[in-house]
Amino acid sequence: MSISKEMLQKHLKEPAIFCCQRKKGLVISEGDLEDPTIFPDLVESQLLTLTAEGLTIQEVLGKTLKSDAEALTPITADMIEGGIEKEMPEAAKEKIAPVKAGEGVNGIGMNKKEANTGGTRMIHLEINELKGLSLDIPLQSLNTAGFNLGDISEQSLVNPESAKFAAKVESGIAEAEKSDKIIRTLIQKEYKVKEVKLSETTTFTNGVLTIDKGLLKKAKDCNPLVKSVELDIITPDNLHVFTNTIMDIIPIAAKVKGKLGEGETAVLSGAVFCLTGLDESGVQIHEFGSCEGYIDEKVAFGRPGCPDETDIMIRVNVVIQEGTGMERRGPFAAHCACDVIIQEIREVLKKTTEPVVREEKFCDVHKYGRPRVVLVKEIMGQGAMHDNILCPGEPAGVPGGQKNVDLGNVPVMLSPNEVLDGGIHALTCIGPATKEMTRHYFREPLVKALAQDEELYLVGVIFIGSPQVNDEKMFVTERLGALIETMALEGAIVTTEGFGNNHIDFAGNIAAIGSRGIPAVGVTFSAYQGQLVVGNQYMDAMIELNKDPEGFENEVLGCSSICPEDAARAVLMLKTKMAGIPIEPANRKWSQEVIDANQKLVK
Repeated sequence: MSISKEMLQKHLKEPAIFCCQRKKGLVISEGDLEDPTIFPDLVESQLLTLTAEGLTIQEVLGKTLKSDAEALTPITADMIEGGIEKEMPEAAKEKIAPVKAGEGVNGIGMNKKEANTGGTRMIHLEINELKGLSLDIPLQSLNTAGFNLGDISEQSLVNPESAKFAAKVESGIAEAEKSDKIIRTLIQKEYKVKEVKLSETTTFTNGVLTIDKGLLKKAKDCNPLVKSVELDIITPDNLHVFTNTIMDIIPIAAKVKGKLGEGETAVLSGAVFCLTGLDESGVQIHEFGSCEGYIDEKVAFGRPGCPDETDIMIRVNVVIQEGTGMERRGPFAAHCACDVIIQEIREVLKKTTEPVVREEKFCDVHKYGRPRVVLVKEIMGQGAMHDNILCPGEPAGVPGGQKNVDLGNVPVMLSPNEVLDGGIHALTCIGPATKEMTRHYFREPLVKALAQDEELYLVGVIFIGSPQVNDEKMFVTERLGALIETMALEGAIVTTEGFGNNHIDFAGNIAAIGSRGIPAVGVTFSAYQGQLVVGNQYMDAMIELNKDPEGFENEVLGCSSICPEDAARAVLMLKTKMAGIPIEPANRKWSQEVIDANQKLVK
C-alpha cells in the first residue's frame, strides 16, 4: 500500500521502500513508496529487511531509477541517477540547537527553528533585517505522533509541565469568575440503607428497606415474554453465591422535584439492584461472554458500574421465553420486570422522612473563557440485544425513555447533569469486563472529571450508537461530524465499550472530529484480545482501559471499564494534544508500562 500525499510530510525522514515492482527510468513519487506505518509488521513477518545504506523518502522523491527494482526493496544511492544531496556536516549541525517543545526563539537573525518532534517537520526562517514582525505558529502543526494499526498500545505523554496548559486559560478564568452562568442545578440527597428484607409491604424506615414480595407477580405480568421472576438478598458478608449472568447493576434513585438533570433526586446508598437472567431452556442472556458463576469471583467490586464491597445486592432473576435472549424484546422484557420492583421503592423514597446522610450538588455551567470540549460516548446499537434507553422518566428507569436503536443510532446530546441523574439505562449485553452498566452512567468518571475541571468547559455529552450495517455506520458518523461542526469546539474525548465491530464506528467518529481540525482523544479496551483492525491519522492519542494482566476480556463484570484513573489520563492527554505538545507514538504491542508511566504524570 503506497503512502498517501496527506501522510507524506510526516514520513519524509523514514526509509524509502518500493511498494511494488518498478522499472528503470521511473521518476520516483509518493505513489511508488510503501507506507512506513506498516514497516514493523513487514519486518516481523520477514517480508522486509531494512538496511543502513537505505535512503530516506525526502532523498529519493523526484529522482530517476537506474535499474529495475522489486517490491519491498530499500532504495540505495547506487539505484538512483545523479547525486544524492549530502547530509549537513556535523560541525554545522552543532551550531543549530533544536528548541524544546513548548519554548520559543527570541531575537532576529535566526537561521532555523526546529521543534523537538523527531526532526520530521520544521519551520525555516531566514531573516537578514526586519523590524516589527510578529508570528503566531500553532504548536499543533508540529505534533507528529503516529498511529500503529493493529494495537492501541496507549501513547506516552510527554511531561506536561512544559505545556503550561493553564496559561492558555488563565485570563479567561479570571473573567469567568464574574461571568460564568449556571444553566441548571441538580441536588442529589443520599439516604443510607442498613438492611434489606422481604416483607408484605414496601417501606423504608430507620435505614431498613423492606420489599413487598407481591411485586414479583406484578413484575411477571408486565410482559408476556417474562415467564418467572425471583428475588433474593445478597449481603457483603456472603458473596460466594452462584449467580446467572449479570445483565445490569441499577442504582435506586427517584425524582422528587423537577425533571431529569435538575431539581432534586433521592438516592439510596448501600444497596443496588442486580439483574440476572436466562431463557426457559437455561441459556444465559448474554452475547460476547457471560459472567455466571460465584459473585465474589465474577464482579470487580468498586468499579463505577459495579456494586461496592459494602453494598447489599438485591438480586432479581428473570426467566424469559425460550429463544428470545438474542432479540431486543427478550432482554428488554427482563429489564421492565426489574423496573416494576424498583419503581415501587422509588414511590416510597419520594416521601421518606429519613435523615439525609449526604447531599451533592451538580451544576451545568456555561464557563466563559475556557476551551469548549465535548465527550462522545459510543453505545451499542446493532439491533440484537444491543439497546440503551435515553432519558427515561425516572433516574436510571425504563418507562418514558427512547431506545437509541429506534432513534436510528444518531447522535443525541445530553447535559452532564442529565447523565449523572440516570439519563441512560443500559440494556447492552456485551462482554462483562467492558460493559458500562446503568450504574456506570450514574457515576460516569469522565463526565465528572471534565465537568469539574476548571480549565475546560464541558459543553455536553453526545451519545451515538454503533449500527450493524456499514452504510448506517457511515450515516451516523457523518451526522456526528455535522453536529460537531456547529459547536465551535477545541477538543473532544471519544469512548466506546467492548471491541471488534464497534471499533469501526470508533475510528470513524474520531475521524469525523479530527478531520474538522478538532483535537480528539480515544478511550477504549484494546490490549491483546481487542486489537484495533482499523485506524486513521487522527487516532494519535489513545487511552487503554484494559486491566486484565493478560489483556483479555476476562468475563469479570466491570473489570476493564472506565475508572477515575483512566478519566484523569484522558483529560491530561486531551490538554496535552490541545496545547500542541507532542505525544509519543504508541508501541506496536499493548504495554502496561506506558499506562503506569502516564498515570505517574497525572499524579
